[in-house]
Amino acid sequence: MLDLSPDFCYGKGTMFVDTATIEVKAGKGGDGRSSFRHEKYRAMGGPDGGDGGRGGNIIVRVDHNLNTLVAYRNAKTLRAESGQPGGGNRMHGKNGEDQIVPVPQGTQLWEGEQLLADLTGPADELIIAKGGRGGFGNAHFKSSTRQAPRNAELGDPGEAHNLRLELKMVADVGLVGLPNAGKSTLLSVISNAKPEIADYPFTTLVPNLGVVDVDDFGFLVADIPGLIEGASEGKGLGDEFLRHIERTAVLLHLVDAGTADPVADYRVIQSELAQYQVDLSLKPQLVVITKVETVDQPTLTAVTKAIKKVAKSTPLFAISAQAHQGLLEVLRAAAELVKAARTQRAAELAEAVVPIIDTVDSPDFWRVAADGPGAWRVTGERIEGFARRTNFDQDDGIRRLRDILAKMGIAAALRRQGAQDGDTIRIGDTELAWLD
Repeated sequence: MLDLSPDFCYGKGTMFVDTATIEVKAGKGGDGRSSFRHEKYRAMGGPDGGDGGRGGNIIVRVDHNLNTLVAYRNAKTLRAESGQPGGGNRMHGKNGEDQIVPVPQGTQLWEGEQLLADLTGPADELIIAKGGRGGFGNAHFKSSTRQAPRNAELGDPGEAHNLRLELKMVADVGLVGLPNAGKSTLLSVISNAKPEIADYPFTTLVPNLGVVDVDDFGFLVADIPGLIEGASEGKGLGDEFLRHIERTAVLLHLVDAGTADPVADYRVIQSELAQYQVDLSLKPQLVVITKVETVDQPTLTAVTKAIKKVAKSTPLFAISAQAHQGLLEVLRAAAELVKAARTQRAAELAEAVVPIIDTVDSPDFWRVAADGPGAWRVTGERIEGFARRTNFDQDDGIRRLRDILAKMGIAAALRRQGAQDGDTIRIGDTELAWLD
């Protein structure tokens, strides 16, 4: 059982987790039933075996109430319910219940090195593992020439994946800087966020989010925990939280006016941003000199001039979050950059090329190839599904699979390639002897 109570949302006194590894298994399809009607004065009526129910899907869904993956610390395997077998009187087996996997917005789903999904939308959801199809009961196979079929299909297994979940916060603006640069104080003043604030380094141990409204325009701001030199290489807290900067459109680089060497502080952060696996220093930036109330005017002028020299064309602002000085100018500049980023993103989505599906990927596509002496391998989504659902304890089921091989043209292909009576035909995990 997943613990998704509000207590598990990150914040003061709770745990922030942004990576997790889980196994997901969709439900197996129910087996079809082989049975016949029992009627008065008739020992055996017509076939009435029902189809098995569909196995439950594993559905990953964005939940806006979640900001952490902590619920999956101990939830190593998540399973959906299997479908029920078919019943007599053509009764369809009950479908298995889907398993919903709620995740925070910004969660990526990886299997090995392959990215399966990137849930950046507030209402994104997808079926990450499909439940198995229920097997047909013998009533399904009745025809004018087959009045009493005895074969029934097995249900398909559900899909399974070993997933790595990675949370990358979705925010328009990211606040970066050395510890104690004033990020949390700024966020608390300009937004509805209530981060923990104290006058010592590393007060902020988790990212904090806040909504900012300026001139009737709203955007989301993230306070990224303080970085240190070597953060991109795993030192301190930095490598754990640099990933949360990846999605931000704009960076506000905060530099404390009162430190011993503000220019060196600026260079440290820029270097760490540039050395991350994605060059984060290329993002649009505003440089913000903070805590101007702690220095005199000549010192502030000197600091501003020195940072301007190394920041070059990057816009530079000086603020006091405590005194609410210079905030509106910074927020308006950030809002303009966010608007531009959103416009560019919309244009990119509109120009996205729709992939063309190759006919080779069609479920009806199949291939026959030699698979060792006296053996042949048949591959293809549809034929492998038929073989998987065949109950080899039923002669009628085996005959049906051979009929399907003939109708799909696979039997003819085997003859052309030289298959002989007694050769082994492998279809998925199934093996059967070839009889021409």
